[in-house]
Amino acid sequence: MAGSRLGQWPCLVVCILILLKAEGASIPITIIETAVSSGAVCLDGSQPGYHFDKGSGSGIDNWLVHMEGGGWCESVESCVSRRDTFRGSSSKMEKTMGFSGILGSKQAANPDFYNWNRIKVRYCDGSSFTGDVEAVDPETKLYFRGERVWQAVIDELLAKGMQNARNAILSGCSAGGLAAILHCDKFQSLLPATARVKCVSDAGYFIHGTDISGGSRIESFFGQVVKTHGSAKNLPASCTSKMNPELCFFPQYVAQTMRTPLFIINSAYDSWQIKNILAPTAVDSKKEWKDCKLDLKKCSASQLQTVQDYRTQFLKAVDTGLGSSSTRGLWIDSCYAHCQSGSVSTWLNDKSPEVGDTKMGKAVGDWFYDRSAMEKIDCPYSCNPTCVSVDSES
Repeated sequence: MAGSRLGQWPCLVVCILILLKAEGASIPITIIETAVSSGAVCLDGSQPGYHFDKGSGSGIDNWLVHMEGGGWCESVESCVSRRDTFRGSSSKMEKTMGFSGILGSKQAANPDFYNWNRIKVRYCDGSSFTGDVEAVDPETKLYFRGERVWQAVIDELLAKGMQNARNAILSGCSAGGLAAILHCDKFQSLLPATARVKCVSDAGYFIHGTDISGGSRIESFFGQVVKTHGSAKNLPASCTSKMNPELCFFPQYVAQTMRTPLFIINSAYDSWQIKNILAPTAVDSKKEWKDCKLDLKKCSASQLQTVQDYRTQFLKAVDTGLGSSSTRGLWIDSCYAHCQSGSVSTWLNDKSPEVGDTKMGKAVGDWFYDRSAMEKIDCPYSCNPTCVSVDSES
């Protein structure tokens, strides 16, 4: 009996692997072997990579390029710490990856994009794919080449068929969501003039906000990112020609002059922004915000009012950036979350969060295909009973 049970295991394993492959749950990484010749490399000098699940049927000429998130390194020291991790080296990345949410391959859970060519671009530069410094310090051996990495990936995808795209989306989460905004118009310019091209930023609308000290730590932090990585020359010229280039790392200034339609998925109480823009540890010396930042239910009445005021800052920054553009799309919830489009639980299933009776997966699809205008802004915290806790950077 025991022998017959053991004999069933190989068949079971094979069946599971086949099922996983059929659902797009084990997608191998593609390393760009030619990237080194153009200097398009990760922080440690290794070749960049991406995961590619090919389209089929009616989606064969449609492309969704999603950029991974994962914060930034703003100094040589922080980039050295990042260099030898999967955030700075393709040699440290997992070799396969599952897709879900906006990248999912199941029609029921992702009806508008399930059969598109779906790509996840791995993030290994720490600058939202904007850096480009030719010199390499022989001591640190750091390569600041994020912009070249982005271009190398896009060039390879164009050669694989994206040059003939009928529909295309550039998307991303967190630092990748910011990258989707910063590269949006350039992405559109590289595709056929007849293609429908739009961009989707999830948890990437980082605002030029005021913190609890009355200052703006995030302004100096982003400024250091731009300086360290030599990013200024790669930020949208439509923005840098009008203001300090370092401010053009903030979406609210870049979006004002964007030509390509943009959809914002964000919480008005984004957990990363509350922790790092509103109440960064550096200005909370007494750690009075420590518990509140982890769980808004633990905020005092005055802290909660400050959090509500941050929502006002955020919504004003969205209006400043996108104005009254007829092509803009918004799905802004009141959940304490960060990055929501990559999970099947939050994208489009029975228990996914809703804003105005609309789940985000349906909102993005309706907006992309012009089925309806889409501007959904949630009521203030904690009014939404459909919220799901998500805090990732994928």
